[in-house]
Amino acid sequence: MMAVAHILGFPRIGAKRELKFALEKYWRGDISQEALLDVARTVEETAWQAQQGLDLLTVGDFTFYDHILDTSSLLGVIPSRFNHPQGEEVSLDTYFRVARGRAPTGEDAPASEMTKWFDTNYHYIVPEISKNQAFTLSSQKLFDTVKRATAYVARNAKDNNEPQAVKAVLVGPLTWLKLSAIKGETFSKLTLVPALIEAYRTILVKLAESGADWIQIDEPILALDLSEEWRAAFTTVYEALAAVSDRLILTTYFDEIGDNLNTVKTLPVAGLHIDAVRGDLDSVASAWPNDKILSVGLVDGRNIWANDLAKSLTILEPLAKQWGDQLWVGSSSSLLHVPVDLNAEEKLDAEIRSWLAFGIQKIAEIEVLTQGLNQGREAVSDALAKASAIQVSRETSTRIHNSAVAKRIADIRPEDAKRNDPFTVRAALQAAKFQLPLFPTTTIGSFPQTGDIRQTRLQYRLGGISEAEYKTAIQAQIQYAIEEQEKLGLDVLVHGEAERNDMVEYFGENLDGFAFTQFGWVQSYGSRCVKPPIIYGDVARPKAITVEWIQYAQSLTNLPVKGMLTGPVTILSWSFPRDDESDETTAYQIALALRDEVQDLEAAGVHIIQIDEPAIRELLPLRKARQAAYLEWAERAFRLSSSGVAPTTQIHTHMCYSNFNEIIHSIANLDADVITIETSRSHMKLLDVFREFQYPNDIGPGVYDIHSPRIPTTQEIETLIERATEYLPKERIWINPDCGLKTRGWDEVREALNHLVAATKSLRQKYQAQ
Repeated sequence: MMAVAHILGFPRIGAKRELKFALEKYWRGDISQEALLDVARTVEETAWQAQQGLDLLTVGDFTFYDHILDTSSLLGVIPSRFNHPQGEEVSLDTYFRVARGRAPTGEDAPASEMTKWFDTNYHYIVPEISKNQAFTLSSQKLFDTVKRATAYVARNAKDNNEPQAVKAVLVGPLTWLKLSAIKGETFSKLTLVPALIEAYRTILVKLAESGADWIQIDEPILALDLSEEWRAAFTTVYEALAAVSDRLILTTYFDEIGDNLNTVKTLPVAGLHIDAVRGDLDSVASAWPNDKILSVGLVDGRNIWANDLAKSLTILEPLAKQWGDQLWVGSSSSLLHVPVDLNAEEKLDAEIRSWLAFGIQKIAEIEVLTQGLNQGREAVSDALAKASAIQVSRETSTRIHNSAVAKRIADIRPEDAKRNDPFTVRAALQAAKFQLPLFPTTTIGSFPQTGDIRQTRLQYRLGGISEAEYKTAIQAQIQYAIEEQEKLGLDVLVHGEAERNDMVEYFGENLDGFAFTQFGWVQSYGSRCVKPPIIYGDVARPKAITVEWIQYAQSLTNLPVKGMLTGPVTILSWSFPRDDESDETTAYQIALALRDEVQDLEAAGVHIIQIDEPAIRELLPLRKARQAAYLEWAERAFRLSSSGVAPTTQIHTHMCYSNFNEIIHSIANLDADVITIETSRSHMKLLDVFREFQYPNDIGPGVYDIHSPRIPTTQEIETLIERATEYLPKERIWINPDCGLKTRGWDEVREALNHLVAATKSLRQKYQAQ
């Protein structure tokens, strides 16, 4: 009667971002494919080593770019523009071209659409499907991984002990199908279920032949509101799959199963995993059969606070009595969303560090919980005492609460979150003030973060150069960015953000209540990693953050320069937030700090201010019943930050790589004068909503996919702009890239923006001549 310990997945970039650097070297042609594969195998086996104290070894979660793209490759679903012969093995370079439009070999082609994975900051590559889509196994990567893992556990089995069981991770067919995009003729996705079933039956057989003891089949769409047709599809699919495998662990996470439980409990699977951090453990436990495995994810896979082990054991102990060795204990979701190892953080404040757990530490927490269940609390008494002391330390720390911040939150008035004049009045005043042409051009904020820029910041941080030397160096970079934009002929300029390491971390470093790691990297997509700040206490702004840099940039040009800020919901979402107060309260704290910054920028003569909110869609609850309450406070937080300015001050916001159509009314309620959004990779698909919804303010649909090294032609950009005029009045359209340009090089940025400006000038002549 022994509970079983496992995780759903492990960070796959490497503790020191080894995979990131190897990928980028390979894409540049600096290393061979075999060298890349060597790094990948090392990173993967290091993750296996981290799991040696668990009962199950989770494999197949590693990916070179994205696990959804891995599944598309496995199924042979590669868009025709990449010229992949149906049924042949998908080469690594074809895989990379789908993800980013370019690889060391093969012709460039527009990359597939990329969007957010449920309510996280991880991006997946959207599968493209068509009517009568064929599925043919076209990748051996998963099967080869399972074979290697089987050999690995056999080699590393301890004397007289059975080797770990190997658990392969597989994205479920219905989640993959639900997240796909239809190309060409419209049809019901569910008509592809029979063909998908046959493909998955073959996959399951091959996984068993490769040595997989268990198959974790991820269906996180069970956390969504599903129609009866999709629920019925679960029954159809899993009855068919169970006929070829009795080792399926149906896995869901990120929210409760809710009203999908009636369907789930009848499925003929071996077990069910639920996210007990965000889910509904009580209702599942009361309905799930005792003779099937129940996997309980009580260790948070998405945040970094240490687990209250005693509290978790109290939850698990009655379940252990009921399920015995059918109880599994694990992470709530894959540990993909947290950094690798807290032990690397030597400079982090000792008290704050004691409150945290990263990937390695979360595995240790799972081991303690399982040992406590199997051997009793006495066997883990020291670990329980330490965990309880951590909880007390955090609850009683004087560093967390700020009475001045609490008073300011209490004093918020309804009028503080409302512009004094409607957009129509503001637009006329702003048009007279700025005198911008038809289709005004701008960029989203950042310009290339060159090696020189990064070296300057590093030297300053390490004390190698003085503050005066640092300031002079950054000003030189700002001047260069301004001069380049003037040469390009852009209408509204930016300072380039040379002083910023990251759009969230930079602001967190200048606000009270934030802590920062050295190596707390988390994958966002592909080789792109972010290092989320940790919000541990009340947030306040001790002094102005951006004013000096923007003011300097504006002094260099007669063209308007945008002030560049990151919005309150995005700072919250792209940090590790507190779990001892509501997200709403934290968002208001950040919003008031930003409100002060906005007003200081305006007082300094900066009258176009962009407050980016790319993450506002991410925090949207997966269940519709909770969405209205979230949207109400998210809108309010943005307006709190932006509303305390004159009508002649133009407020911009930016959003990218999420499906915003379903919350378009809330985006309109932000009342930004201009919104810029990602539309180029999705070929303006995001603008479909404007056929029915009359968006009231100005909008800049992105025409340059900055996440691909491929440079769009002038004609391609002109075509996208023309398409935008089919949805929006031309007088309210801005022209801009999809996102910031920090990850690109200057040569490609110049060429792409030259094409952008040329396309815009051509269309100005066309429309002004009409």
